[in-house]
Amino acid sequence: MTPPDGQDELEAQFAQWRSYVERRPELRKSDAEELEDHLRGSVDELIAVGLRADEAFLVAVKRMGGLDDLSREFAREHSERLWKQLVLTGETDGTGADTRSRRDLLAMVVCAAGAAISVKVPELFGMSFEHDGAFYGRNVSLFALPWLAGLLAWRRRAGQGLVGALLALFALGAVAANVYPLAEDSQSVVLTAIHLPIALWFVAGLAYVADDVRSSRRRMDFIRFTGEWFVYLALIAAGGGVLIAFVFGTFEAIGIVPEDVIAQWVLPCGGVAAVVVAGWLVEAKQSVVENMAPVLARLFTPLFALVLLAFLVAFGWTGAGIDIEREALILFDLLLAVVLGLLLYSLSARDPLAPPNVFDKLQLILVVSALVIDVLVLLEITGRINEYGTTPNKAAALGENVVLLANLAWSAWLMLSFVRRRTPFAALERWQTGYLPVYAAWAWIVALVFPPLFSYL
Repeated sequence: MTPPDGQDELEAQFAQWRSYVERRPELRKSDAEELEDHLRGSVDELIAVGLRADEAFLVAVKRMGGLDDLSREFAREHSERLWKQLVLTGETDGTGADTRSRRDLLAMVVCAAGAAISVKVPELFGMSFEHDGAFYGRNVSLFALPWLAGLLAWRRRAGQGLVGALLALFALGAVAANVYPLAEDSQSVVLTAIHLPIALWFVAGLAYVADDVRSSRRRMDFIRFTGEWFVYLALIAAGGGVLIAFVFGTFEAIGIVPEDVIAQWVLPCGGVAAVVVAGWLVEAKQSVVENMAPVLARLFTPLFALVLLAFLVAFGWTGAGIDIEREALILFDLLLAVVLGLLLYSLSARDPLAPPNVFDKLQLILVVSALVIDVLVLLEITGRINEYGTTPNKAAALGENVVLLANLAWSAWLMLSFVRRRTPFAALERWQTGYLPVYAAWAWIVALVFPPLFSYL
Protein backbone atom coordinates (compact mmCIF):
# COMPACT_ATOMS: atom_id res chain seq x y z
CA MET A 1 0.00 0.00 0.00
CA THR A 2 1.44 3.36 -0.97
CA PRO A 3 1.54 5.88 1.94
CA PRO A 4 -0.58 9.05 1.42
CA ASP A 5 2.51 11.21 0.96
CA GLY A 6 3.95 8.74 -1.53
CA GLN A 7 0.61 8.61 -3.36
CA ASP A 8 0.56 12.42 -3.69
CA GLU A 9 4.09 12.43 -5.08
CA LEU A 10 3.22 9.60 -7.47
CA GLU A 11 0.16 11.49 -8.76
CA ALA A 12 2.33 14.56 -9.27
CA GLN A 13 4.72 12.42 -11.37
CA PHE A 14 1.80 11.08 -13.40
CA ALA A 15 0.51 14.63 -13.93
CA GLN A 16 3.94 15.74 -15.14
CA TRP A 17 4.19 12.76 -17.49
CA ARG A 18 0.64 13.26 -18.79
CA SER A 19 1.30 16.96 -19.42
CA TYR A 20 4.39 16.06 -21.42
CA VAL A 21 2.72 13.31 -23.44
CA GLU A 22 -0.29 15.50 -24.32
CA ARG A 23 2.08 18.06 -25.86
CA ARG A 24 3.48 15.49 -28.31
CA PRO A 25 2.11 16.21 -31.80
CA GLU A 26 2.28 12.56 -32.87
CA LEU A 27 -0.01 11.36 -30.06
CA ARG A 28 -3.75 11.88 -29.92
CA LYS A 29 -5.68 12.24 -26.68
CA SER A 30 -6.84 8.62 -26.81
CA ASP A 31 -3.22 7.51 -27.30
CA ALA A 32 -2.14 9.51 -24.25
CA GLU A 33 -4.89 7.96 -22.13
CA GLU A 34 -3.96 4.45 -23.24
CA LEU A 35 -0.31 5.19 -22.54
CA GLU A 36 -1.10 6.41 -19.04
CA ASP A 37 -3.22 3.34 -18.29
CA HIS A 38 -0.33 1.14 -19.35
CA LEU A 39 2.10 3.12 -17.22
CA ARG A 40 -0.16 3.00 -14.16
CA GLY A 41 -0.54 -0.77 -14.50
CA SER A 42 3.23 -1.22 -14.63
CA VAL A 43 3.71 1.02 -11.59
CA ASP A 44 1.12 -0.94 -9.59
CA GLU A 45 2.86 -4.23 -10.42
CA LEU A 46 6.24 -2.87 -9.31
CA ILE A 47 4.85 -1.46 -6.07
CA ALA A 48 3.26 -4.83 -5.36
CA VAL A 49 6.69 -6.52 -5.47
CA GLY A 50 8.18 -4.08 -2.98
CA LEU A 51 9.48 -1.02 -4.87
CA ARG A 52 8.86 2.47 -3.55
CA ALA A 53 6.42 4.60 -5.54
CA ASP A 54 9.09 6.88 -7.05
CA GLU A 55 11.30 3.91 -7.96
CA ALA A 56 8.37 2.06 -9.50
CA PHE A 57 7.43 5.06 -11.63
CA LEU A 58 10.92 5.53 -13.03
CA VAL A 59 11.42 1.84 -13.76
CA ALA A 60 7.98 1.67 -15.42
CA VAL A 61 8.93 4.53 -17.73
CA LYS A 62 12.08 2.68 -18.69
CA ARG A 63 10.06 -0.44 -19.52
CA MET A 64 7.85 1.30 -22.05
CA GLY A 65 9.38 -0.62 -24.93
CA GLY A 66 8.57 0.98 -28.27
CA LEU A 67 8.18 4.38 -26.61
CA ASP A 68 11.85 4.60 -25.63
CA ASP A 69 12.39 7.62 -27.91
CA LEU A 70 9.54 9.45 -26.18
CA SER A 71 10.89 8.43 -22.78
CA ARG A 72 14.38 9.69 -23.58
CA GLU A 73 13.03 13.08 -24.67
CA PHE A 74 11.04 13.30 -21.43
CA ALA A 75 14.22 12.46 -19.57
CA ARG A 76 16.09 15.35 -21.18
CA GLU A 77 13.42 17.79 -20.00
CA HIS A 78 13.54 16.47 -16.42
CA SER A 79 17.19 15.72 -15.82
CA GLU A 80 17.06 17.21 -12.32
CA ARG A 81 15.73 13.84 -11.15
CA LEU A 82 17.09 10.34 -11.77
CA TRP A 83 15.85 10.22 -15.35
CA LYS A 84 19.22 10.06 -17.03
CA GLN A 85 20.34 7.10 -14.94
CA LEU A 86 17.19 5.06 -15.50
CA VAL A 87 15.96 6.14 -18.92
CA LEU A 88 18.96 7.32 -20.93
CA THR A 89 20.94 4.13 -20.39
CA GLY A 90 22.02 2.66 -23.70
CA GLU A 91 20.52 5.48 -25.75
CA THR A 92 20.52 4.83 -29.48
CA ASP A 93 18.95 6.57 -32.39
CA GLY A 94 15.85 4.84 -33.66
CA THR A 95 15.45 4.54 -37.40
CA GLY A 96 11.77 5.47 -37.06
CA ALA A 97 12.65 8.74 -35.37
CA ASP A 98 15.37 9.44 -37.92
CA THR A 99 12.94 8.82 -40.77
CA ARG A 100 10.36 11.14 -39.21
CA SER A 101 13.01 13.81 -38.70
CA ARG A 102 14.05 13.62 -42.37
CA ARG A 103 10.42 13.85 -43.48
CA ASP A 104 9.86 16.90 -41.29
CA LEU A 105 12.98 18.53 -42.68
CA LEU A 106 11.86 17.88 -46.26
CA ALA A 107 8.36 19.21 -45.50
CA MET A 108 9.89 22.35 -43.97
CA VAL A 109 12.09 22.92 -47.04
CA VAL A 110 9.11 22.53 -49.36
CA CYS A 111 6.92 24.90 -47.34
CA ALA A 112 9.68 27.49 -46.90
CA ALA A 113 10.41 27.38 -50.63
CA GLY A 114 6.67 27.72 -51.32
CA ALA A 115 6.51 30.84 -49.15
CA ALA A 116 9.56 32.33 -50.88
CA ILE A 117 8.08 31.65 -54.33
CA SER A 118 4.63 32.98 -53.42
CA VAL A 119 6.00 36.36 -52.33
CA LYS A 120 7.49 36.78 -55.83
CA VAL A 121 4.36 35.75 -57.73
CA PRO A 122 2.78 39.26 -57.71
CA GLU A 123 5.74 40.50 -59.75
CA LEU A 124 4.43 38.39 -62.65
CA PHE A 125 1.44 40.75 -62.69
CA GLY A 126 3.47 43.96 -62.62
CA MET A 127 3.68 44.45 -58.86
CA SER A 128 6.85 45.65 -57.12
CA PHE A 129 7.94 46.22 -53.55
CA GLU A 130 8.97 49.77 -54.39
CA HIS A 131 5.67 50.94 -55.88
CA ASP A 132 3.07 48.67 -54.27
CA GLY A 133 3.92 48.85 -50.58
CA ALA A 134 0.26 48.98 -49.48
CA PHE A 135 -0.50 45.73 -51.33
CA TYR A 136 2.43 43.88 -49.79
CA GLY A 137 1.68 45.32 -46.36
CA ARG A 138 -1.85 43.90 -46.47
CA ASN A 139 -0.82 40.55 -47.96
CA VAL A 140 2.47 39.70 -46.27
CA SER A 141 0.82 37.28 -43.84
CA LEU A 142 -0.88 35.51 -46.76
CA PHE A 143 2.49 34.76 -48.30
CA ALA A 144 3.87 33.06 -45.18
CA LEU A 145 1.21 31.81 -42.77
CA PRO A 146 -0.63 29.40 -45.14
CA TRP A 147 2.65 27.54 -45.62
CA LEU A 148 3.30 27.43 -41.88
CA ALA A 149 -0.24 26.17 -41.33
CA GLY A 150 0.35 23.56 -44.05
CA LEU A 151 3.47 22.32 -42.27
CA LEU A 152 1.63 22.11 -38.94
CA ALA A 153 -1.40 20.39 -40.48
CA TRP A 154 0.89 17.85 -42.16
CA ARG A 155 2.63 17.09 -38.88
CA ARG A 156 -0.72 16.69 -37.08
CA ARG A 157 -2.19 14.55 -39.88
CA ALA A 158 -5.17 16.92 -40.06
CA GLY A 159 -8.36 15.52 -41.55
CA GLN A 160 -9.83 16.67 -44.84
CA GLY A 161 -12.56 18.67 -43.12
CA LEU A 162 -10.10 20.71 -41.09
CA VAL A 163 -7.82 21.24 -44.11
CA GLY A 164 -10.85 22.54 -46.01
CA ALA A 165 -11.64 24.92 -43.16
CA LEU A 166 -8.06 26.20 -43.18
CA LEU A 167 -8.15 26.85 -46.92
CA ALA A 168 -11.51 28.63 -46.61
CA LEU A 169 -10.25 30.89 -43.81
CA PHE A 170 -7.10 31.84 -45.71
CA ALA A 171 -9.25 32.54 -48.80
CA LEU A 172 -11.43 34.77 -46.62
CA GLY A 173 -8.28 36.59 -45.50
CA ALA A 174 -7.32 37.13 -49.14
CA VAL A 175 -10.75 38.67 -49.74
CA ALA A 176 -10.31 41.04 -46.79
CA ALA A 177 -6.88 42.09 -48.04
CA ASN A 178 -7.62 42.57 -51.72
CA VAL A 179 -11.31 42.87 -52.62
CA TYR A 180 -12.28 45.97 -50.65
CA PRO A 181 -11.66 49.28 -52.49
CA LEU A 182 -9.26 50.76 -49.94
CA ALA A 183 -7.23 53.89 -50.67
CA GLU A 184 -3.57 53.67 -49.68
CA ASP A 185 -3.98 56.48 -47.14
CA SER A 186 -7.20 55.14 -45.56
CA GLN A 187 -7.36 54.10 -41.92
CA SER A 188 -8.84 50.75 -42.97
CA VAL A 189 -5.61 49.83 -44.78
CA VAL A 190 -3.63 50.21 -41.56
CA LEU A 191 -6.25 48.33 -39.52
CA THR A 192 -6.30 45.48 -42.02
CA ALA A 193 -2.50 45.30 -42.11
CA ILE A 194 -2.47 45.02 -38.29
CA HIS A 195 -5.45 42.74 -37.63
CA LEU A 196 -5.36 40.35 -40.59
CA PRO A 197 -2.02 38.77 -39.54
CA ILE A 198 -3.48 38.25 -36.05
CA ALA A 199 -6.59 36.61 -37.48
CA LEU A 200 -4.53 34.38 -39.77
CA TRP A 201 -2.12 33.46 -36.97
CA PHE A 202 -5.10 31.95 -35.14
CA VAL A 203 -5.87 30.03 -38.33
CA ALA A 204 -2.35 28.60 -38.11
CA GLY A 205 -3.19 27.87 -34.48
CA LEU A 206 -6.15 25.82 -35.64
CA ALA A 207 -3.71 23.70 -37.65
CA TYR A 208 -1.48 23.41 -34.57
CA VAL A 209 -4.29 22.00 -32.41
CA ALA A 210 -5.71 19.86 -35.21
CA ASP A 211 -5.10 16.70 -33.16
CA ASP A 212 -7.40 17.92 -30.36
CA VAL A 213 -9.18 21.18 -31.17
CA ARG A 214 -11.18 21.37 -27.92
CA SER A 215 -8.29 20.65 -25.57
CA SER A 216 -7.35 23.46 -23.18
CA ARG A 217 -3.87 21.95 -22.86
CA ARG A 218 -3.32 22.00 -26.63
CA ARG A 219 -4.35 25.65 -26.75
CA MET A 220 -1.82 26.43 -24.03
CA ASP A 221 0.75 24.55 -26.09
CA PHE A 222 -0.08 26.87 -28.98
CA ILE A 223 0.52 29.87 -26.73
CA ARG A 224 3.90 28.39 -25.81
CA PHE A 225 4.57 27.68 -29.49
CA THR A 226 3.81 31.32 -30.35
CA GLY A 227 6.34 32.63 -27.84
CA GLU A 228 9.07 30.21 -28.85
CA TRP A 229 8.36 30.90 -32.53
CA PHE A 230 8.80 34.61 -31.92
CA VAL A 231 12.12 34.04 -30.15
CA TYR A 232 13.41 31.82 -32.95
CA LEU A 233 12.24 34.32 -35.57
CA ALA A 234 14.04 37.15 -33.75
CA LEU A 235 17.23 35.07 -33.64
CA ILE A 236 16.93 34.26 -37.35
CA ALA A 237 16.38 37.96 -38.10
CA ALA A 238 19.44 38.92 -36.06
CA GLY A 239 21.56 36.31 -37.83
CA GLY A 240 20.17 37.40 -41.18
CA GLY A 241 21.09 41.00 -40.43
CA VAL A 242 24.68 39.98 -39.72
CA LEU A 243 24.76 37.92 -42.92
CA ILE A 244 23.45 40.83 -45.02
CA ALA A 245 26.05 43.15 -43.49
CA PHE A 246 28.80 40.73 -44.49
CA VAL A 247 27.36 40.41 -47.99
CA PHE A 248 27.35 44.19 -48.40
CA GLY A 249 30.88 44.55 -47.12
CA THR A 250 32.48 41.73 -49.08
CA PHE A 251 30.82 42.45 -52.42
CA GLU A 252 31.42 46.20 -52.17
CA ALA A 253 35.09 45.40 -51.64
CA ILE A 254 35.21 44.04 -55.21
CA GLY A 255 33.13 46.82 -56.74
CA ILE A 256 29.72 45.11 -56.72
CA VAL A 257 26.76 46.73 -54.95
CA PRO A 258 24.25 43.98 -54.02
CA GLU A 259 21.55 46.37 -52.80
CA ASP A 260 18.95 45.43 -55.43
CA VAL A 261 19.44 41.69 -54.98
CA ILE A 262 19.07 41.98 -51.23
CA ALA A 263 16.05 44.30 -51.42
CA GLN A 264 14.25 42.35 -54.14
CA TRP A 265 15.16 38.77 -53.27
CA VAL A 266 16.97 38.15 -50.00
CA LEU A 267 14.78 40.21 -47.67
CA PRO A 268 11.29 39.29 -48.99
CA CYS A 269 12.01 35.64 -49.76
CA GLY A 270 14.09 35.12 -46.63
CA GLY A 271 11.55 36.92 -44.46
CA VAL A 272 8.54 34.77 -45.36
CA ALA A 273 10.63 31.58 -45.42
CA ALA A 274 11.91 32.40 -41.90
CA VAL A 275 8.31 32.28 -40.63
CA VAL A 276 8.13 28.63 -41.68
CA VAL A 277 11.66 27.76 -40.54
CA ALA A 278 11.04 29.24 -37.08
CA GLY A 279 7.90 27.12 -36.73
CA TRP A 280 9.83 24.01 -37.74
CA LEU A 281 12.56 24.77 -35.21
CA VAL A 282 10.02 24.97 -32.40
CA GLU A 283 8.40 21.73 -33.53
CA ALA A 284 11.76 19.99 -33.91
CA LYS A 285 12.71 20.95 -30.35
CA GLN A 286 16.28 21.87 -31.17
CA SER A 287 16.90 22.82 -27.49
CA VAL A 288 18.49 26.15 -28.38
CA VAL A 289 15.87 28.38 -26.78
CA GLU A 290 13.52 25.75 -25.39
CA ASN A 291 11.00 27.43 -23.09
CA MET A 292 12.81 30.74 -23.59
CA ALA A 293 9.58 32.71 -23.82
CA PRO A 294 8.44 31.76 -20.28
CA VAL A 295 11.94 32.52 -18.97
CA LEU A 296 11.83 35.98 -20.53
CA ALA A 297 8.34 36.45 -19.10
CA ARG A 298 9.62 35.81 -15.58
CA LEU A 299 12.49 38.22 -16.18
CA PHE A 300 10.39 41.10 -17.51
CA THR A 301 7.28 40.72 -15.33
CA PRO A 302 8.75 42.64 -12.35
CA LEU A 303 10.18 45.29 -14.69
CA PHE A 304 6.86 45.89 -16.44
CA ALA A 305 5.03 45.89 -13.11
CA LEU A 306 7.37 48.61 -11.90
CA VAL A 307 6.89 50.65 -15.10
CA LEU A 308 3.09 50.43 -14.92
CA LEU A 309 3.03 51.41 -11.27
CA ALA A 310 5.34 54.34 -12.01
CA PHE A 311 3.03 55.44 -14.85
CA LEU A 312 -0.03 55.33 -12.58
CA VAL A 313 1.76 57.32 -9.88
CA ALA A 314 2.88 59.92 -12.44
CA PHE A 315 -0.64 60.08 -13.92
CA GLY A 316 -2.17 60.70 -10.52
CA TRP A 317 0.50 63.23 -9.54
CA THR A 318 0.34 65.36 -12.68
CA GLY A 319 -3.36 64.99 -13.43
CA ALA A 320 -2.55 65.15 -17.15
CA GLY A 321 -4.88 63.50 -19.62
CA ILE A 322 -3.86 60.63 -21.90
CA ASP A 323 -3.10 61.46 -25.51
CA ILE A 324 -5.21 59.06 -27.60
CA GLU A 325 -4.02 59.92 -31.09
CA ARG A 326 -3.43 56.91 -33.35
CA GLU A 327 0.21 56.34 -32.36
CA ALA A 328 -0.66 56.57 -28.66
CA LEU A 329 -3.59 54.16 -29.06
CA ILE A 330 -1.34 51.62 -30.76
CA LEU A 331 1.27 52.06 -28.02
CA PHE A 332 -1.20 51.48 -25.18
CA ASP A 333 -2.75 48.49 -26.93
CA LEU A 334 0.72 47.02 -27.45
CA LEU A 335 1.51 47.62 -23.78
CA LEU A 336 -1.62 45.78 -22.67
CA ALA A 337 -0.90 42.97 -25.15
CA VAL A 338 2.63 42.63 -23.76
CA VAL A 339 1.25 42.40 -20.23
CA LEU A 340 -1.15 39.71 -21.36
CA GLY A 341 1.71 37.90 -23.09
CA LEU A 342 3.82 37.99 -19.92
CA LEU A 343 0.92 36.46 -18.03
CA LEU A 344 0.28 33.76 -20.62
CA TYR A 345 3.89 32.62 -20.94
CA SER A 346 4.37 32.60 -17.19
CA LEU A 347 1.28 30.41 -16.88
CA SER A 348 2.47 28.08 -19.63
CA ALA A 349 5.69 27.28 -17.75
CA ARG A 350 4.21 27.05 -14.27
CA ASP A 351 3.81 23.77 -12.42
CA PRO A 352 0.01 23.51 -12.05
CA LEU A 353 0.40 21.60 -8.78
CA ALA A 354 2.69 24.13 -7.08
CA PRO A 355 1.17 26.38 -4.39
CA PRO A 356 0.95 30.19 -4.83
CA ASN A 357 4.26 32.01 -4.44
CA VAL A 358 5.72 35.51 -4.49
CA PHE A 359 5.88 35.59 -8.30
CA ASP A 360 2.13 34.92 -8.50
CA LYS A 361 1.52 37.95 -6.29
CA LEU A 362 3.79 40.01 -8.54
CA GLN A 363 1.76 38.91 -11.56
CA LEU A 364 -1.40 39.97 -9.76
CA ILE A 365 0.08 43.45 -9.27
CA LEU A 366 1.00 43.58 -12.97
CA VAL A 367 -2.48 42.55 -14.12
CA VAL A 368 -4.28 44.96 -11.77
CA SER A 369 -2.04 47.84 -12.90
CA ALA A 370 -2.75 47.02 -16.54
CA LEU A 371 -6.46 46.82 -15.75
CA VAL A 372 -6.44 50.32 -14.25
CA ILE A 373 -4.60 51.72 -17.27
CA ASP A 374 -7.05 49.99 -19.60
CA VAL A 375 -9.98 51.66 -17.80
CA LEU A 376 -8.29 55.08 -18.04
CA VAL A 377 -7.68 54.64 -21.78
CA LEU A 378 -11.26 53.48 -22.32
CA LEU A 379 -12.61 56.56 -20.55
CA GLU A 380 -10.45 58.83 -22.74
CA ILE A 381 -11.52 57.05 -25.95
CA THR A 382 -15.20 57.14 -25.01
CA GLY A 383 -14.95 60.86 -24.19
CA ARG A 384 -13.29 61.67 -27.51
CA ILE A 385 -15.86 59.63 -29.46
CA ASN A 386 -18.73 61.43 -27.71
CA GLU A 387 -17.13 64.79 -28.42
CA TYR A 388 -15.74 64.38 -31.96
CA GLY A 389 -17.47 61.29 -33.32
CA THR A 390 -16.03 57.90 -34.16
CA THR A 391 -13.41 56.85 -36.69
CA PRO A 392 -12.19 53.36 -37.69
CA ASN A 393 -9.09 53.79 -35.52
CA LYS A 394 -11.02 54.88 -32.42
CA ALA A 395 -13.68 52.18 -32.89
CA ALA A 396 -11.00 49.50 -33.27
CA ALA A 397 -9.12 50.77 -30.22
CA LEU A 398 -12.34 50.89 -28.20
CA GLY A 399 -13.21 47.30 -29.10
CA GLU A 400 -9.70 46.02 -28.43
CA ASN A 401 -9.59 47.66 -25.04
CA VAL A 402 -12.99 46.19 -24.15
CA VAL A 403 -11.76 42.73 -25.19
CA LEU A 404 -8.61 43.16 -23.12
CA LEU A 405 -10.57 44.65 -20.21
CA ALA A 406 -12.80 41.57 -19.96
CA ASN A 407 -9.80 39.26 -19.98
CA LEU A 408 -7.74 41.26 -17.50
CA ALA A 409 -10.65 41.79 -15.11
CA TRP A 410 -11.53 38.12 -14.81
CA SER A 411 -7.83 37.14 -14.81
CA ALA A 412 -7.26 39.49 -11.87
CA TRP A 413 -10.17 37.94 -9.99
CA LEU A 414 -8.99 34.38 -10.65
CA MET A 415 -5.41 35.25 -9.71
CA LEU A 416 -6.58 36.87 -6.48
CA SER A 417 -8.62 33.77 -5.67
CA PHE A 418 -5.66 31.54 -6.51
CA VAL A 419 -3.26 33.55 -4.35
CA ARG A 420 -5.79 33.27 -1.51
CA ARG A 421 -5.97 29.49 -2.21
CA ARG A 422 -9.66 29.59 -3.06
CA THR A 423 -9.40 28.74 -6.77
CA PRO A 424 -7.19 26.10 -8.43
CA PHE A 425 -4.56 27.17 -10.93
CA ALA A 426 -6.35 25.14 -13.63
CA ALA A 427 -9.24 27.64 -13.60
CA LEU A 428 -6.92 30.48 -14.60
CA GLU A 429 -5.35 28.38 -17.33
CA ARG A 430 -8.76 27.33 -18.72
CA TRP A 431 -9.91 30.97 -18.76
CA GLN A 432 -6.93 32.10 -20.81
CA THR A 433 -7.09 29.26 -23.33
CA GLY A 434 -10.86 29.54 -23.61
CA TYR A 435 -10.56 33.27 -24.37
CA LEU A 436 -8.33 32.79 -27.42
CA PRO A 437 -11.27 32.55 -29.88
CA VAL A 438 -12.43 35.99 -28.69
CA TYR A 439 -9.18 37.56 -29.92
CA ALA A 440 -9.48 35.73 -33.22
CA ALA A 441 -13.11 36.80 -33.66
CA TRP A 442 -12.32 40.47 -32.98
CA ALA A 443 -9.38 40.45 -35.41
CA TRP A 444 -11.63 39.01 -38.12
CA ILE A 445 -14.34 41.61 -37.37
CA VAL A 446 -11.88 44.49 -37.79
CA ALA A 447 -10.41 43.02 -40.99
CA LEU A 448 -13.72 42.03 -42.63
CA VAL A 449 -16.49 44.24 -41.19
CA PHE A 450 -14.84 47.57 -40.42
CA PRO A 451 -13.90 48.61 -43.99
CA PRO A 452 -17.47 48.49 -45.39
CA LEU A 453 -18.94 49.64 -42.05
CA PHE A 454 -16.93 52.86 -42.25
CA SER A 455 -17.34 53.23 -46.03
CA TYR A 456 -13.71 52.16 -46.67
CA LEU A 457 -12.42 55.27 -44.88
